[in-house]
Amino acid sequence: MESVEETIATACRLLGHLGLVRETTGHVSARLDSSRMLIRCRGRDEAGLVFTQAEAVRSVSFDGQDLDGAGAYETPSELPIHGEIYRARPEVKAVVHAHPRASLICTLLGLELQPIFGAFDPNAMALAAAGIPIFPRSILIRERAVGEALVRCMGYKHVCILRGHGIVTTGASVQEATIRAIQLETLASITLEIAKAGGKPEVISPEDQEYFRRLRETQDQKAQAHGADVFQWTWRHYIRLLAASAGSPAPDPL
Repeated sequence: MESVEETIATACRLLGHLGLVRETTGHVSARLDSSRMLIRCRGRDEAGLVFTQAEAVRSVSFDGQDLDGAGAYETPSELPIHGEIYRARPEVKAVVHAHPRASLICTLLGLELQPIFGAFDPNAMALAAAGIPIFPRSILIRERAVGEALVRCMGYKHVCILRGHGIVTTGASVQEATIRAIQLETLASITLEIAKAGGKPEVISPEDQEYFRRLRETQDQKAQAHGADVFQWTWRHYIRLLAASAGSPAPDPL
């Protein structure tokens, strides 16, 4: 079984491969305890997220102090995205900040992400059905006060779009937060394609939304009963896809 550092590195490479992060921008973290996290940092040989290895994942306090490997590594400038979410929301175990294009363009065009499909991707639909907050400022989130404002905007939702900037997703694991980022971009991509075609999709019926809510509740109960994670299959698919793209054997990280 891979370490949390390795999982974070895999998540960074996957997000880079899928185009949700560009060059050296974006970061993934995981809570260690009530005051520290593991987060993807920049090192002397920085080459971008798609090339992330586990040694770039270092431990640091929520306020950026006492960095493991200081001197050789530096924390992301937007560390408060992670630190303030962890401070305010003890149930969150992982955070992803990424810069996917479709989510960005939808906010710039004022396109609301709504539950416009069902069985195609029920989990993406559920994000829209719950309501997706939009953080209105396009600045870097470098100060604690701005991070706190983001947390207030996000509330207890799993995802938030930063207007003119990117997205933030959370989860009970790195895998969950990463897959939510992918699902959110799927929703945004389809919304944008429909807008480009001149269409205006209808929201699926309340009855269908309730159907998927009950289905997800049942799936969660079954997963908990068997000590499983409902995101495991999807995560396994993506890491095998990543390995195949690199022409290497796919490990089983679970």
